[in-house]
Amino acid sequence: MLAYVFWHVPAPGTQAPDYEARLDSFHDSLRAGAPAGLGPTATVALHEVPWLGGAPGYEDWYLVQDFAALGTLNGAAVSGARRAPHDAAAAAARAGVAGVMGHVAGPLLPAAPGWAAWLTKPAGAAYESFHAELAAALDGAASAWQRQMTLGPASEYCVLADAERQLPWPADRAWPLRTVVAPNG
Repeated sequence: MLAYVFWHVPAPGTQAPDYEARLDSFHDSLRAGAPAGLGPTATVALHEVPWLGGAPGYEDWYLVQDFAALGTLNGAAVSGARRAPHDAAAAAARAGVAGVMGHVAGPLLPAAPGWAAWLTKPAGAAYESFHAELAAALDGAASAWQRQMTLGPASEYCVLADAERQLPWPADRAWPLRTVVAPNG
């Protein structure tokens, strides 16, 4: 399972309730006419998006089966009944940047994401060993994702949980999340 993760900030003068309603409408249209390979989707609000100048913003998660499904999502998001809701949300955005993550451990998405930590694999640690340690540290209650092909500005790993949790490794960045569009499916 892969996740297309899109960070974005609203345009100046755009009020959060209006922006969030546009995001909700887009997710609703995407879910109603789900393209092949699309899994759960969600949006969370962040106090600041570090890779967008520290502005308050949002983080969308679009889960897809594989890279082929990511290509299908790319076309489907801006066509048919999804085009108008997509364009309305995009028109209210100032900037955005995205990445692709691969699922490592835990549930795909927490039911109510409330915290995220971005971290780097310890130097010298083998991926297989680190993934096993990561899964054990999450105890099935949080999800872990790994950046794919260095696509995206974030650290190599993300942990999503319903609330802040202790990890055995230092986080490069961690922050609270507010659920805007709850995960489906």
